[in-house]
Amino acid sequence: MYCTECGEKLTLMFNHREGLVPFCKKCNEYRFPQFATAVSMVVTNRSKDKILLAKHKAQSDFILFAGYIKKGETAEKAVTREFKEETKLNTVKYKFMSSRYHEPRNVLMLNFLSMAENGEPEIDAEEIDEIKWFTFDEALGAVRKDSTAEFFLKNAIAELKKNAF
Repeated sequence: MYCTECGEKLTLMFNHREGLVPFCKKCNEYRFPQFATAVSMVVTNRSKDKILLAKHKAQSDFILFAGYIKKGETAEKAVTREFKEETKLNTVKYKFMSSRYHEPRNVLMLNFLSMAENGEPEIDAEEIDEIKWFTFDEALGAVRKDSTAEFFLKNAIAELKKNAF
């Protein structure tokens, strides 16, 4: 790790409040790790009995809809914007569910359960190869096992089964 201000190599130094934290000796400052923040959506239909998943370009697994939060944008705005960009459908309802750090992409994922308006999604051909509605069990079978998507999907399905959305 290197200092974002001066480029000096960081060393871990003990901070009495935070534990071991990267430290720049040149700037004499702690440099807390930075990472991106994104939203992830488990999208259901109005009947709350289907889950919409996407297969992105050159990917073999279906995944949840997701996207990075832009500078100055709220997570809630990113949920509606990203879903509309990828499907041309509006989000009619959403609820924050949970968050999880996704190490492979160095991103904090904020997961939402969201409901799509009625209608057929249109594929954004630049990003997506396929969009498909699944039953709960089919959706769990379509995402990668032990993945962040599976973690969020299991939580959302439990919420939908409780009729809490």
